[in-house]
Amino acid sequence: MKKIIIIFTILIAMAINANAQWTLQTSGKTNDFYSVYFIDANNGFVVGDDDGMGSGGMILKTTNGGTTWTPQISNTYSILNSVRFTDLNTGYIVGGSGLILKTTNGGSTWTPQTSNVSGNLKSIFFTSATTAYVVGSGGIILKTVNSGTTWTTQNSGRTNLLKSVHFINATTGYAVGDSATILKTTNGGTTWTAQNSGITGMFKNLNAVYFTDVNTGYAVGQSGKIIKTTNGGTTWTAQTTSVTNDIFSIQFLDANTGYAVGWTKVLKTTNGGTTWTVQSSGISGNYDNLNAVFFINANLGYTVGLKGRILKTTNGGSVGINENTSALNFSMYPNPASDNFTIIRNDKNNSTSIVNIYNAIGKLVKTESMNQNQQTINSKDLSNGIYLVEIKTKEKTSTQKLLIQR
Repeated sequence: MKKIIIIFTILIAMAINANAQWTLQTSGKTNDFYSVYFIDANNGFVVGDDDGMGSGGMILKTTNGGTTWTPQISNTYSILNSVRFTDLNTGYIVGGSGLILKTTNGGSTWTPQTSNVSGNLKSIFFTSATTAYVVGSGGIILKTVNSGTTWTTQNSGRTNLLKSVHFINATTGYAVGDSATILKTTNGGTTWTAQNSGITGMFKNLNAVYFTDVNTGYAVGQSGKIIKTTNGGTTWTAQTTSVTNDIFSIQFLDANTGYAVGWTKVLKTTNGGTTWTVQSSGISGNYDNLNAVFFINANLGYTVGLKGRILKTTNGGSVGINENTSALNFSMYPNPASDNFTIIRNDKNNSTSIVNIYNAIGKLVKTESMNQNQQTINSKDLSNGIYLVEIKTKEKTSTQKLLIQR
């Protein structure tokens, strides 16, 4: 009997591995992480906040692709918001209270740089090994042309929080932030011009910006907003997603393929933002934001978030079982489940839906009616294994994987 259980466990693990989209890594921490950056497939860094035990701003380093993470000494109690490296040894971190840290030995030691500002610095972007831009609270934009030795304040013309900066080339860049702010420079930051985002209403904050070429760019923000420009920021058009929670980070790998992350969600597009598919992150807790996403290549990517979350994909988020959660947004917890699990429909429509559960070979094994946006399903009658949970309304159908494991 013991041998059968072991074999079954191995088969379960193989099945999960083969169909996994994102896999939770062991960070060893419960800190909130805000940024991730990999120099190559093995060497990467994650930064975040104090763990409440007096350890200071959190820096983790991996040299084996995320299998293990080692804490680095930051010597600061400020929140660390963004990390970038220009080569294997030289890296920079920005954070609260005007903090800019620099390492020249691959993270073994970090030295504070003189920023001459006291606001919260949120994002750093390099256009070359020596030239970089930083944005933050109070409309702060800083620029260095000597690898961080000195930083010069740029005139943004804004006083609100700027959260993200991205340059297409040495002269043309964008910064986004609260109150639907989009700024553009075409002269390396000497002047910044406000763009019209087209966003109206209460929830207008933008959290991140990314451009794929001089004309095409994307910005993400509150309430699931993704906006796109195809004319260098002159006009922006809202994209359609099923997500209504905040999106915090976006990255494109080419003109068509991009990722965005937010509250427990990873979104992927393969058609330049025309449609976005929700991928299974495997997390579904309250206040479980994913704050940053970073891909090294088309298959290898990482996302980090609150509660010490570090997730990894080695297949670009692809799965063996066909999933389509872009039509109807829902989450499940716990997953893996044992005797029961809860489904939450993340929409405002309380219409009746049907829950169908299929086993690994596609056989319908359970059906229930769902008359509210949250419902607990009894799964005691389901054997250990991988299932596909389908939710159907009159207009929409969506599916997600569920693992039953006891």
